[in-house]
Amino acid sequence: MATLTALASNRVSSESIGVLVVSSNGAMRRALIERLRSSRCVLSEAESGAAALEMMYESESHVLLLDPMLPDLEPTEFGARLREQFPDVQIVTVNSHTGQPLLRSSSPTPLASQVIEILERCGVVPAAVATVVDAADERHNDDPESGLPGMVGNSAAMRQVYAVTRLIARRETTVMIMGESGTGKDLVAQAIHLLSPRRNRPFAVINCAAIPEALLEAELFGYVKGAFTGAVQSRIGRIHAAQGGTLLLDEIGEMPLGLQSKLLRFVEQGEVQRLGSTDNFRVDVRVLAATNADLRKLLSEKAFREDLYYRLAVFPIKLPPLREHAEDISPLAASFATRFNPGSFLNGEALSILQQHTWPGNVRELRNVIERAFVLAGNDPELKAEHILL
Repeated sequence: MATLTALASNRVSSESIGVLVVSSNGAMRRALIERLRSSRCVLSEAESGAAALEMMYESESHVLLLDPMLPDLEPTEFGARLREQFPDVQIVTVNSHTGQPLLRSSSPTPLASQVIEILERCGVVPAAVATVVDAADERHNDDPESGLPGMVGNSAAMRQVYAVTRLIARRETTVMIMGESGTGKDLVAQAIHLLSPRRNRPFAVINCAAIPEALLEAELFGYVKGAFTGAVQSRIGRIHAAQGGTLLLDEIGEMPLGLQSKLLRFVEQGEVQRLGSTDNFRVDVRVLAATNADLRKLLSEKAFREDLYYRLAVFPIKLPPLREHAEDISPLAASFATRFNPGSFLNGEALSILQQHTWPGNVRELRNVIERAFVLAGNDPELKAEHILL
C-alpha cells in the first residue's frame, strides 16, 4: 500500500487515491460515488463494517468515508480494528444521510485534507462547510440562527430545534431526543456531539431495539472471558468504548426492564461492571437517548423505570413531525433531488402533490419518495407528477 506521505506529495500525478465509502444508506453511497466519479479517486463501497474489512483485505483503499451509523459494528470498535490492521488508512466521518464530511482531527493528514478538497470540488459539500467546529468556526457555531449539520428547513419549528440543540450541545447535560420515526433524531444526536467539546472523541450508538435482549447487556457493558458460553475472550462494552465521547441510546423505550436498573447505575455514578466481573470501571461518557415511543405511557404501564426516565430526560428535545412544518417540504424535497441527481428539480405539479400529503413517515418517507422519483425519471432532470409515488 502506498504511504500517505507519498500520496500527499503527489497531488497532481496520475496516481489515484483509493476511497471506500462505508454506509448502510445505499442512496448516500451512490450519491457520493457518483459525484466523485470524475475525480482521480478509485471508488468502492461497502454496506457494513464487516464488508468493509473484507474489502480492505482484497483491495487497496487509502481513505474511508465512514458513516458512523453502521448496522453491525460500533464505530469506535471498527476504527480500532482499522488502525490496528491498516495503520496508514485515513478515516473521514461523514453524515449518515448527506455524506457531508463531519469530523476529522484538528491537524488532519495531508491526504485527508486532499480528499476533503476533492469532495468540495465535486460538489459533495460547499467549500466553506467542509468540517464542523474548528477554532475558526467558533462564532458561527455559537449562532443560534445557524442550522444543524445535515438538516434542512427554516420553519419556526425547526429553528427552535436548532436553537435548543446548539444551546445544550456545549453542556454536559443528558439529553432525551423525542419524535416520531423519520424526524431526524439521529441527526440531532450527531449535531450535539459535533458541536460539543467532545467532538474529537468517539460517538457511539447502540440501538436498543435492534439487539436481542440476551445480548444487549453484553453489548452495553462488556464481559470477561468465560462469563458465558462463547465468551472466549474478554471484551469491553460500547459504553466503555465511548470513553471521553458521547453515547447515543437509540430507541431507549425498547430497553428491557431488567437492564434499566443497571443502566441507571451507570448514568448516575459513571461506572460500568462487565458481565462475569466484580470490578467497576469509571467512565467519562455523555449520554444521549432517543425514542419514538410514548415514554409517559410506558411509565404508567410500569414498562419503563420512572427514575431512569427522569435521569435521561434532564433536557428533552422534541422534534416536530413533518406535517407540523409543511413549509419545509419544498426545500427538503429540493435538497434530496439535488443529492440523488445534481441538476434535477421538481416541477410545480410534483411539489403540489408532496405538499398535500400528510407524511406519516416524516422526512425519511419524503427522502424515499424522492429517490423513487429519481429512479422513475431516468435521465430526465425534471421530476414530474407521474414520478411521485406515495
